[in-house]
Amino acid sequence: MGLSAAALAHSLSALAAAHPPVAAALAAHGLPEPRLRPRGASTMMRAIVAQQVSTKAAASIWARLEAACGGDMNDLARVAATPFEVLRGAGLSGQKASYVHALAEAVASGAVDFGALPDEDEAAIALLSSIKGIGRWSAEIYLLFAEGRADVFPAGDLALQIQLGRMLGEAARPTEKRARALAEPMRPHRGALSILLWHNYNIVAL
Repeated sequence: MGLSAAALAHSLSALAAAHPPVAAALAAHGLPEPRLRPRGASTMMRAIVAQQVSTKAAASIWARLEAACGGDMNDLARVAATPFEVLRGAGLSGQKASYVHALAEAVASGAVDFGALPDEDEAAIALLSSIKGIGRWSAEIYLLFAEGRADVFPAGDLALQIQLGRMLGEAARPTEKRARALAEPMRPHRGALSILLWHNYNIVAL
């Protein structure tokens, strides 16, 4: 599971004490809610299914996919053995069906063990990103929301870039490279920083 409410509060308190813009952001909008997801390959598979579709559509496709794969999406060997055409019939695009197969095969073969990912964040990101269809952003989101990695910072996220720029008074939205540089002084609490930025972005966007 991801960073708990207590872990978030601790990290953000430490950041606020050292960085006045974080203190101001907390004063303006309060503590964010935790973002918690279950650990395991099925959480990553849900993320693949949900890409570029509405929440309602993703839930519907997931239910059909689950039925097509025998009712247990944690049985990755069975998912890997499910014919491509059956995955397509559940509502997946050809591309997403290939990604689901790739993920299931990586886990079923033992190439990736979601219960024993490398402790070092970059090594874990590299391993997850080696699976077809999983990029750096998806890997970072998984490590932050499902594993609670305290210093993961998904700098490629557009909303995160926008809100980080606002918070730090940047004249323009920071690039991914610039966002990483701006957040560097906030180690080892960049995971909590990310959640705060998303929280504030959503409030400002209302």
